[in-house]
Amino acid sequence: MAAFVGAVKLFISLVLWLNTLSSIQGARDFYEFRYPFIKRASSFSSTSSFSSSSNDEVTYDYIIVGGGTAGCPLAATLSQNFSVLLLERGGVPFSNANVSFLRNFHIALADTSPTSASQPFVSTDGVINARARVLGGGTCINAGFYTRANSDFIRRVGWDARLVNESYPWVEKQIVHQPKLAPWQDAFKDSLLDVGVSPYNGFTYDHIYGTKVGGTIFDRFGRRHTAAELLASAKPKMLTVLVYATVQKVLFDKSAGKRPKAMGVMFKDENGNQHQAFLTNNRRSEVILSCGAIGTPQLLMLSGIGPKAELQRLNISMVLHNEFVGKGMADNPMNSVFVPMTRSVEQSLIQTVGITKMGVYIEASSGFGQSQDSIHCHHGLLSAEIGQLSTVPPKQRTRQAIEEFIKRKRDLPREAFKGGFILEKIAMPLSTGHLNLINTNIENNPSVTFNYFGHPRDLRRCVNGIRMAAKVIQSDRFTNFTKCDKPTVEKLLNMSVQANINLIPKHTNDTKSLEQFCKDTVITIWHYHGGCHVGKVVDPNHKVLGTRRLRIVDGSTFSESPGTNPQGTVLMMGRYTGVKILRRRLGKAAGV
Repeated sequence: MAAFVGAVKLFISLVLWLNTLSSIQGARDFYEFRYPFIKRASSFSSTSSFSSSSNDEVTYDYIIVGGGTAGCPLAATLSQNFSVLLLERGGVPFSNANVSFLRNFHIALADTSPTSASQPFVSTDGVINARARVLGGGTCINAGFYTRANSDFIRRVGWDARLVNESYPWVEKQIVHQPKLAPWQDAFKDSLLDVGVSPYNGFTYDHIYGTKVGGTIFDRFGRRHTAAELLASAKPKMLTVLVYATVQKVLFDKSAGKRPKAMGVMFKDENGNQHQAFLTNNRRSEVILSCGAIGTPQLLMLSGIGPKAELQRLNISMVLHNEFVGKGMADNPMNSVFVPMTRSVEQSLIQTVGITKMGVYIEASSGFGQSQDSIHCHHGLLSAEIGQLSTVPPKQRTRQAIEEFIKRKRDLPREAFKGGFILEKIAMPLSTGHLNLINTNIENNPSVTFNYFGHPRDLRRCVNGIRMAAKVIQSDRFTNFTKCDKPTVEKLLNMSVQANINLIPKHTNDTKSLEQFCKDTVITIWHYHGGCHVGKVVDPNHKVLGTRRLRIVDGSTFSESPGTNPQGTVLMMGRYTGVKILRRRLGKAAGV
């Protein structure tokens, strides 16, 4: 028996070793074998077997801009029947240890070097944020939590419920897992139930009131599975994926008297060389933008579609005036309450969530980690020594604000790396802002304003959420786990202000006024959306109004963030839209 147990342990150790090995040096050979259609942008040639024209110039049935959360499943689906070119400005995630492992989650976000998977930006509100710059998009840098949207959301956006329920499982079978509940998350679950966030719904993908354990894109070894892996479902001969391909604008035919027709795109490769890629002459061929809520409205405007005054200000040739491009930007404001511990706690990201009926979600995270093989990162904006003050919005770029920010980072309590946080997030915020171009360089972030707590109802919800979070921390279940005395609310908030990092000036009454605490310590969990709303920028099928052969498939079309985390629905959206397009073009012959 002992020999058998020893053999099992040896086998498990071997599996773990092979898993780690494949994620580092061997990962490159692995992905090149599994995804032979992924190439660097500099390899692009204007001639290919895809060409359907009489000459040798290559054309594509679909050109998808953005190989992210929606773009990858969309490309994989459309390639079943049509030629697809997928253009991604970042690199591949497979050999990047910062992306691949849960324990390096914080490191991937802190890496602000020019080629990192995460591109930081700071909204004019003073909140530090991030956008993905890697094949797989936000699924490569997020906290991994997976949930479906509720049925009301599906009904409001007008989607076919039957096809939605076919599309979610297509994603889930490939990259979603049931988490092994971490001790912090287990104690948090019991505490939520103690304070009345009930019933307990167990493990489920569904969005249901009460306390639940959701899915995760991290497997039991802590390895991340991203949207890029959905490309394994593609038809290899029908798909070309170019990484380090930065699309600069959509190319249009602006023949007099006709709506502008998308013809292709112009993009730059990793060496700075310019290329153009074109659609076939078929009227159903399309350029599809899947660049996310920041990238898509930015690219639309740089391509000449947007508010006339905005385009004229930067001397962009106008293709189509649309005052709503970049409007209605929203982010779900999040505030955190820090919970110290005298001992180290296992690292965990979001696993358990409390879905309340007062318009807030209560979540939790704990610990800190970094693997030995993680890629050395440059902290950039978050570095107290370097600062990168040029990335800070002008409104916050005062010497006093920067010095206070640096001091707060240096003075972070050591317990922050031993304890954890209870997080409170507003569902469906009413406050909205806008996105504007700063210049015509697509590689630079636009100016983004979310206007957190601009609507008084959002602020009232935050106050109620903070009170709920404090009750969770003070519950007997949680204090028994932390082995700490039951803290007062004022003590909790005071520690949380110290541990909070944003560029918003703090006030002396932060711990006295919950309203001020919400305003001063607001952060993000990267669920921003909007900028290309249905009915204003796109029609119900997500085709750009006033144009031909141009569509948008990403969260920029959302007026609310679906569920407690949008990634599941955005992944599903890519598959759903792809299937819908195929069925409309081919009927039963589509085979999907």
